Amino acid sequence: MRALILVDIQNDFLPGGPLPVPEGDTIIPLVNQLQDRFDLVVATQDWHPAGHKSFASGHPGKKAFDTIILQGVQQTLWPDHCVQGTVGAGFPTLLNMNKPEAIFRKGMDPEIDSYSGFYDNGHLKSTGLAGYLREKNVTGVYLAGLAGDICVFSTGMDSLKENFFTFIIEDATRPLNREHFRKLMQDFPANGGKLIQSQDL
Repeated sequence: MRALILVDIQNDFLPGGPLPVPEGDTIIPLVNQLQDRFDLVVATQDWHPAGHKSFASGHPGKKAFDTIILQGVQQTLWPDHCVQGTVGAGFPTLLNMNKPEAIFRKGMDPEIDSYSGFYDNGHLKSTGLAGYLREKNVTGVYLAGLAGDICVFSTGMDSLKENFFTFIIEDATRPLNREHFRKLMQDFPANGGKLIQSQDL
C-alpha cells in the first residue's frame, strides 16, 4: 500500500505567517489533487506548547535563525510558531483535510524540537507514525508539504531508516531555503530515497 504524508501544511508556514515558506500556499491545489491517488493519507502537525525552547523569544540576547545546542542537538531558533490551539497551528481552509485518516502531532515536548513526523530531533521519542503505517501494511511513503529542506527532508530520512520506500514529490513541496534544499536533495537519493514529480505518479 502507498501512503501520502502531508507534512506541516499549516497557517503559520504560509505567506503572512510568522515563519513563512516562500510560495508555500501554491502547493495546496496540487496536494488536494494528489490525495485521491493514494490508498492512505495522513498528516503531520507542528504543535508546540507556548514557550517552546526552540523559540528565539525564550533566549535573551538571541534572535530568530541563531543556533544553539538543545538537548545535545544543534537547534535553529525560530520565531514563535504553531503554538497549540492557535489559528496559526491549524490547517488552511483551502487544504482538503477530509481524506487524511490520522494526524500525527509533533514538537510537543518543550525541551526538544521535532522536524520529522516520526521522531523528535534527538530520536528520543517516537510519534507512533511508523507503527501506524506498518499496521496499515504501507510499503511506500510519499511526502508533500512544508518546508522541503526541514520537516519534509527530516521525515523522509526517518522514513528511509524505518525501511519504507520513500519518495519526495518535489513539485508538492516548497523549501524555506532553496539552495539548502538543493544540497539536501542530493543527500536524500544517496540514502536510498527517490525524488519524483507529481506527474510521475
